[in-house]
Amino acid sequence: MSWGHSTYPELRGKRVLLRPLAVGDFEAWREVRTRSRDWLVKWEPRPVPGQPDAVNDRRAFAARCSARLRERELGTGYGFGVFVGQRSERFAGEINLSSVQRGPFQNAYVGYWIDQAMAGHGYIPESFAVVCRFAFEDLMLHRLQASIIPRNKASIRVAEKLGLRNEGTALRYLEINGVWEDHVRYAITSEDWAERREQYLKEWILP
Repeated sequence: MSWGHSTYPELRGKRVLLRPLAVGDFEAWREVRTRSRDWLVKWEPRPVPGQPDAVNDRRAFAARCSARLRERELGTGYGFGVFVGQRSERFAGEINLSSVQRGPFQNAYVGYWIDQAMAGHGYIPESFAVVCRFAFEDLMLHRLQASIIPRNKASIRVAEKLGLRNEGTALRYLEINGVWEDHVRYAITSEDWAERREQYLKEWILP
């Protein structure tokens, strides 16, 4: 597989394929988001009032895909759908690198979610490891951060499985579902990646 500076990267782990979502993914994306709605929305910001809902509007989903494409072209964000199955055909969730910052920071934020029916199988930790490889070896970033509400035990397990560093709790850090929520900040740097690279490749990435 290529790890070059592609605008449209497709990344693979042992079981997952990560690729940018396209308009053709709308039906699968909508089905998962609709079925898992109650499980997901409590951890997410509320939609902006007056904007169309991408779950119910194909054109809004297309605009979302176009916005992610623009972010990739600008180098400010990289969004991926998570696909699993023997032919990587089943849509399972998303993992995103957002707010990529250069200069002295060289940082990006990682966010992720998964279909409730597919949680607990290690797909998100694997996807996170794949994204780490991309971020540190292709984008040459120095730091990735994931911010997690303390009671979101499933997301915290992802951070713990990967050995991310707990850098403390930021009080009332983000407005989530209408409430200013505390978040635990987990991080990994390129130095950490270099130390754990072989472990990550063996456990999560290489066949």
